[in-house]
Parts: sequence; C-alpha cells; structure tokens
Amino acid sequence: MQRHDVAQDKYGVAQDKYCYPNSGVLINLLHIHRADELAAAEAAFSAERYRTYNAPILTIEDFTFHHLCELHYYLFHDVYAWAGKIRDVDIAKGTTRFCHCDRIAPEADKLFAQIPSLALLSYSSTLIEAIADLYCEINLLHPFREGNGRAQRFFFEEMLFCLGFEVHWPHITKAQWVDANIAGVHLDLGPLIEIFEQSVTPLVD
Repeated sequence: MQRHDVAQDKYGVAQDKYCYPNSGVLINLLHIHRADELAAAEAAFSAERYRTYNAPILTIEDFTFHHLCELHYYLFHDVYAWAGKIRDVDIAKGTTRFCHCDRIAPEADKLFAQIPSLALLSYSSTLIEAIADLYCEINLLHPFREGNGRAQRFFFEEMLFCLGFEVHWPHITKAQWVDANIAGVHLDLGPLIEIFEQSVTPLVD
C-alpha cells in the first residue's frame, strides 16, 4: 500500500482536483505519492529539460503569455499532464493570494502587452526597475498550479537575452526570493531591483 502525504502543499491547498485523494501531493505522471520524492523527481526532470533546451530565434514580440505557457510545458510535461495549462483553482502562499483563476488570461494579456516597450529602454536603472516591476506582476498571476517560479525565471532569461542581456541569478536562498516578491506585493520593489541589478549585464559582442 502506497503512503500518501496528507500535509497541505506549499500553496495551502489540502485537497483539490490536482491532488491525490486525501493528500496534498499533486497527481503526477510518475505515480509518486510522497511529496519529497515528487519534489526531487520534478527538480531532476525540469533541470534536464532546461539543460537541453534548444532556444528558437525570437523577437521581443514573441514573448507572450502563450510563450510562457510553452516554456512551462517544456519544463514540466514529463511530470504533470496539465503542464503549460492555466490553473483552474485559486491558490495562495502565506498571506499572498494570487490572481483569481478566472482573471489569469485577461490580466496576462494586459501585462505581456507591455513587454515590447522594454526594447525602447537602454541599460539603466529605469530598465532594471521596469523588469523588476514586470517580474513582480507576473509572479502575482502565478498562472500554473506548480512550477511558476522556474518557468518565469526561464522566460525572463530568454527575454533578456533577446534584448541583449545575459542573466546570472545570484546565489540567494529560496526564502530570499520569496521575501523579495512579497515586498513587491507591498509596493516595495527594492529587493527585486537589487536581485536584477546583480543578475543582468549587457552581452559582450
């Protein structure tokens, strides 16, 4: 008999259609019923997909919500049948409630429509602030049931490369990432700006 992990998942959801019955473990294609084993497998599969990604030639106009969904599918389709699909349950982390599932698509359309305007900004504090603000807003969408952070960072790496920059994320803890995003929710972009200032540099010809 397989043991189910009955604890709530990290989004505070103890039971929904995405989880095994009487469990906080997400239903997965690997038929894993322990949260720690699923986390390890998910990390391994997504890391290998990331490592072997063959980037297409894109223009800044290609960085749409659809492309974010494509990247999420690419990273997680080995593990979840719903990879790349918008969640249809509401989720929260701590006191932060993410976008209502019915509002994800229309809010995403408005946010991602801003991306082409980034090409008009030179490498400066203005660009870094714009990137940090966009990152914060997309994080609040949290459009997928799982894997949002990894897909979003992947998207920003590719987008910034298209704009002529490279990204080397600083060695910070997961808690520091979370705290920076929470600060952004409370209208303090300082921590996210600091992360992007450390991470983003112009490509060398």
